[in-house]
Amino acid sequence: MGAGAPPLSGPPKPQAKALNCPKCGAAITLRSFGQAETVVCGSCHSILDAKDPNLAILQQFEIKTSAIRPLIPLGTRGKLRGTDYEVIGFERRSTKVDGITYCWHEYVLFNPYKGIRYLSEYNGHWNDISICKQLPMADGSSANYLGEIYKHFQTSDADTDFVLGEFPWQVRVGEQAAVTDYVHPPRVLSSEKLDKEVTWSIGEYMYGREVWDAFRLPGAPPQPTGVYENQPSPVTTNVTGVWVTFTAFAVFLLALMAGFDMRAKKEPVLHETYQYHRAESKGETSFVTDVFELTGHTSTVEVKTFAPVSNHWIYLNYALINQDTGQAWDFGREVSYYSGYDSDGSWTEGKRNDAVVIPSVPPGHYYLRIEPEADPSLPNIAYTVDVTHDVPVFGIYGIAFLALLVPVVIISFRAYTFERSRWSESDHPPMELSNMSSSSGDEE
Repeated sequence: MGAGAPPLSGPPKPQAKALNCPKCGAAITLRSFGQAETVVCGSCHSILDAKDPNLAILQQFEIKTSAIRPLIPLGTRGKLRGTDYEVIGFERRSTKVDGITYCWHEYVLFNPYKGIRYLSEYNGHWNDISICKQLPMADGSSANYLGEIYKHFQTSDADTDFVLGEFPWQVRVGEQAAVTDYVHPPRVLSSEKLDKEVTWSIGEYMYGREVWDAFRLPGAPPQPTGVYENQPSPVTTNVTGVWVTFTAFAVFLLALMAGFDMRAKKEPVLHETYQYHRAESKGETSFVTDVFELTGHTSTVEVKTFAPVSNHWIYLNYALINQDTGQAWDFGREVSYYSGYDSDGSWTEGKRNDAVVIPSVPPGHYYLRIEPEADPSLPNIAYTVDVTHDVPVFGIYGIAFLALLVPVVIISFRAYTFERSRWSESDHPPMELSNMSSSSGDEE
């Protein structure tokens, strides 16, 4: 390079091309530098051939509603996935399912060095879309793309209702294409068949705030409605993994229970049957049992009561008393059992036996003081008292089990309801919804 030669520079910065609509004379700006196949006049809504120097008119359409406006205006620039893009095209598309029309918007984005990509928006749900780099393998129920399996979600006919700006294909209003979506959240794999040509694209879910930040749009994005087909679940935890972990802890708890059960002596120290006579209960009715010995370490004591009551009750005021120290544990237990018949059939309430466990009872010599009370209509009844030393208590394990189970159930329920909402909009709704729809259709 000579001393006086100008320095080398990069490629010249592309410039937008200004033209005029042959129909109404309105100014038209081509931003995609030769990549556009068609361009739409924003004034008269003529679809023009962008490859023709004279912008030949290909179609003219009427707007059925004035409420169709892009959320991202044409010409807006932003940085998406680290690359600068400009919005050059916008279209509204729709599909009809069971007599209901669903509409969504698609935006054409352009970068002079990266080419074309797309954004779609439906009820506040966004997707960043690009053309597939290789042909996916699909069998109708699923599709494989780059080693990832996508489940079939929906197949429908998509109509083009409104277009604006530039498009890298021959766009037409009223055009209908067969669209098939396969999902693997947060991605969606779509095939679009128009005549004999099939185009595959891959989309990734985006939140409205991401789009607003990328294009520096004013205000707030529209709030998403419902669950979209490839929307990521808010339950980010692996539900299967959670259940595997829960099962491991449950097995550990079961092993602990079995170990404590085997270690417990479960030693019977008292077994007596006593008679309650109402005629003799007018004075002092309390009495004490024979003395029994609790050996070994501080442990539990279980007191069981059995009474063959029928439509009656008996109540026993107990006191477990240490003969050596005078320490006492007072408690009362009721045994009652009722049965009968009503309009719903037979019924029962209560039971004829009762058990209570006293924790942390030191070794020593003990006896029970018992004071019985009974149903006034019950003249006499025999009841049996059993005392067992060092019995295992499983209540704490039940609490621990529930403490582990509750969050697992909550996580699973949230994941289930989210997925249920997602698939209720697909061609494969949950069984209950499918049955309800079938029943409704039969009734009609």
